[in-house]
Amino acid sequence: MNWRKAVAVCLGGLMPSAVWALDGVSLEAGRGNNSVDMVRIGAQWKMKRPVFKLDNNWQISSYVDVTAGYWRADTIAPSQNSSLVNLGLTPTLRLSRGDGPGFFLDAGLGMHLLSHTSITSRTFSTAFQFGNHLGVGYRFGGRQSYELSMRVQHLSNAAIKRPNGGINFAQLRLAYHF
Repeated sequence: MNWRKAVAVCLGGLMPSAVWALDGVSLEAGRGNNSVDMVRIGAQWKMKRPVFKLDNNWQISSYVDVTAGYWRADTIAPSQNSSLVNLGLTPTLRLSRGDGPGFFLDAGLGMHLLSHTSITSRTFSTAFQFGNHLGVGYRFGGRQSYELSMRVQHLSNAAIKRPNGGINFAQLRLAYHF
């Protein structure tokens, strides 16, 4: 299955939001090591109650992020892989001032599956990878439906098999909440 079909299948699965009871959708773009560009779509399900309430309306809430992404490198040697598809599942914690507008911090740790174990000269010894991210963003708009955030993400296999190449991304994320 090529990457266009994989993304189309994932987008098709996101369409009936009432059936899936989605809380939000997202679009991310970023740049990683070895000049690897990435785009990713996601669907989010928010936990109904905060994990922990702090003073002055600050809270720690959580959501689950299911994503499908595509990575591409422009400059490669003839024998190197130039692209791959990435599927992910990431529980995320958010520090914010309630559910209203304003700044937030995100931290997540999840699992990813890669369609290939290499891109450019970067080699991953397993298709299964762990991913963690830290981000800062701002929620805004009518009903606080929009959010814009910057993230730093690291993917690697956590040394379950050597070599443990890993890759880092800087990302920009736009999300819409239903």
